[in-house]
Amino acid sequence: MLQHWVLNNGNDVKGVFVLIDKIKALDREASKRIQTASTVDELERIRVELLGKKGEVTSILKGLKDLDMEQRKTVGKEANVLKDKLTQLIEEKKDEILKSNVSASLKKASGFDITLPGTNYALGSLTPITIVQQEIEKIFTGMGFMVVDGPEDEDDFYNFEALNIPEHHPARDMQDTYWLENGQLLRTHTSPCQVRAMLKYGAPLKIIAPGRCFRNESIDASHENTFFQVEGMMIDKGVSIANLIYVMKLLLEEVFKKEIRIRLRPGYFPFVEPGFELDLNCLICGGTGCPTCKHSGWVELLPCGMVHPNVLRYGGIDPEEYTGFAFGLGLTRLAMMKYGISDIRVLNSGDLRSLRQFRAR
Repeated sequence: MLQHWVLNNGNDVKGVFVLIDKIKALDREASKRIQTASTVDELERIRVELLGKKGEVTSILKGLKDLDMEQRKTVGKEANVLKDKLTQLIEEKKDEILKSNVSASLKKASGFDITLPGTNYALGSLTPITIVQQEIEKIFTGMGFMVVDGPEDEDDFYNFEALNIPEHHPARDMQDTYWLENGQLLRTHTSPCQVRAMLKYGAPLKIIAPGRCFRNESIDASHENTFFQVEGMMIDKGVSIANLIYVMKLLLEEVFKKEIRIRLRPGYFPFVEPGFELDLNCLICGGTGCPTCKHSGWVELLPCGMVHPNVLRYGGIDPEEYTGFAFGLGLTRLAMMKYGISDIRVLNSGDLRSLRQFRAR
């Protein structure tokens, strides 16, 4: 009806003012209908009648093409203001009806008191090992290292041969390995990730490889057959032992947030030359001796050294051009030292009491 009126009176100035009055009248009528609607379905019918393809407001907007430019601006402004207003009123009324329906449903539920407080669900927690691993990753990524991963079921080449431990090498007796029926093995360290990274990325290279490892060891306060390590490697031109010492010192100071005592001992590892053992003064007993440190006052923490030239060659890197250092850090033992856990078996026990101490706050 309004569209028909515009078509016949579009060029009449007086008619434009009459049309604006009709828009205002429609505003009052529509607003009242929206406010008195009691159901979502009723509200939807009102929306279609007003704003649908054949709605009253839509008809006004379609009729604007028959007005001249100035009249179109005047009427169009009023019509668009009305459209926006009605759209907002409908949305607000819809929310009001839905909330009212929810309240009504709750009141009808027998024996349900909506004023009661909600259920408090316990928050989960990370294990000490995961917390320490995340700290280690943050420290090393801040120094430009990349975090890499690899399979836990490895083959002989990556776990032994590419690390300068060929078949029948006496160093293989240093680790009792879990062999699988298909000829694979459960990795005894995360060093295989270093070889894979060298073959994939080449040099220069800065990586760490955290993960779970497996060895057929006798279980006691400081040994488990399943444990976590993070092994790292830095390869570039001119890398020396001084770089190794600096990175290790920075790492441990960041982890423990305090002054600590360490010692370096010569150590033999087939994949590094020279090799070292970094021991940490036991933080459980303060160096006086306890089962964790086997009453020595020191905990074997970090084997390290300069990457053996043969390992670089297996990784496709020229040892005449590049040098590097590598290290292996026991995440499990580090977590024990950091949090004062005296028995490694607690970490794999499944005892929730130990985990609740690290619950998120």
